[in-house]
Amino acid sequence: MVGRKWGILLMAYGGPNSLEEVEPYYTHILRGRKPSPETLQDLVDRYRAIGGKSPINEITFAQARLLQDYLNTQSLTPELLSVYVGMKHWHPYIAETIARMVQDGVTDAVGIILAPHFSRRSVAEYIHYAREALQQLGASMQIRFIASWATHPLLLECFANKVRKGLEQFAPEVRPQAQLLFTAHSLPQRILEWNDPYPEELRRTAEGVAQRVGAEEWHFAYQSASGDDWLGPDILEKLEELAQQGHRYVLVAPIGFLCDHLEVLYDIDIEARQKAEELGMMLRRIEMPNTDPLLIQALADIVVCALHGRENGFRFAELT
Repeated sequence: MVGRKWGILLMAYGGPNSLEEVEPYYTHILRGRKPSPETLQDLVDRYRAIGGKSPINEITFAQARLLQDYLNTQSLTPELLSVYVGMKHWHPYIAETIARMVQDGVTDAVGIILAPHFSRRSVAEYIHYAREALQQLGASMQIRFIASWATHPLLLECFANKVRKGLEQFAPEVRPQAQLLFTAHSLPQRILEWNDPYPEELRRTAEGVAQRVGAEEWHFAYQSASGDDWLGPDILEKLEELAQQGHRYVLVAPIGFLCDHLEVLYDIDIEARQKAEELGMMLRRIEMPNTDPLLIQALADIVVCALHGRENGFRFAELT
């Protein structure tokens, strides 16, 4: 590290900070095409139902501050490190943040996407945006991207703790009957034609968490699909299936997400819970990792190992 200046780039999806930002936010997601009036109204209504904005931006910056403090106060690295935040679909965009890093004199960085499971339709796109920004800047900064950290032990333990605590929401006499339902954001089915590792990585995370909490039986479903040709089963369909099997208590563990945002606060807490009530079921959800110390420690461990070019519970992105 002599003669080099290292930085950490945390990348997240981003979200609107107000109802007024919903349209430009989704216009960026749609690559410049504005959502239809009907779609926009539905989106605005959903954000209004969860408080008028997404909390993902505030949470991501809090995670960055905690990670920087942890790395520097624990003296885990030879030099003090700065942690930067870049968003895929909102300010500060990944390109904006990389420009700031270059201006600050950062020569090398570790890039971590706050989505532990690799897919060409998710994680790979973050890496593409970052590499494109470097190319456009003509910058020589080198970034070691983390492609996947789906089975990092501290991440699995963090989720396991959330499941243990989540089960306490059920009365002791019915707790053993509660079905553990893992979820993640759905993606287009065509990723299966690419042999995309996303479904397998999700399965490995679910298995790792289930083993830690001693759950011999568990279920999995996708959520937040944007069309019929997306991966399933959908969580609403899975709830119907569980109800038909006679189950009445469900604990949802959204292992595909790391913090509270629309897909958790609306799709699960409002839409899925309403469906469960219609089916005569009690649905509860685990707390999200957000700023949990174990999540911060997992990120710190990835940083320290990555600085030395050593994989440990994660893997680097290929250099292509």
